[in-house]
Amino acid sequence: MRKSIDGLAAIVQEQFHLDPFSKCLFLFCGRQRNRMKALLWEGDGFVLLYKRLENGNFKWPRHEAEVRPISWQEFRWLMEGLEIEQKGAIKPALPGAFC
Repeated sequence: MRKSIDGLAAIVQEQFHLDPFSKCLFLFCGRQRNRMKALLWEGDGFVLLYKRLENGNFKWPRHEAEVRPISWQEFRWLMEGLEIEQKGAIKPALPGAFC
């Protein structure tokens, strides 16, 4: 969790082969899973957010195979210390399903 904006943007580019200047929010979690950084490009500069939980830890993927894009709702659950997959949550309908 020592990297700043430039270091995190380099990780996004070099390790994940993604564009840090896209409209994506990139999340990074510490080893103890109680600290998280978020990197977001806003068109004129980066925003770096940092959150540290006082109790508990983030429900963060343990294996590379578990890494995936998440929705804003799943992001909210993650920030609240909940599992990303909420078994009781209603899944959004497929686009065009009711046309």
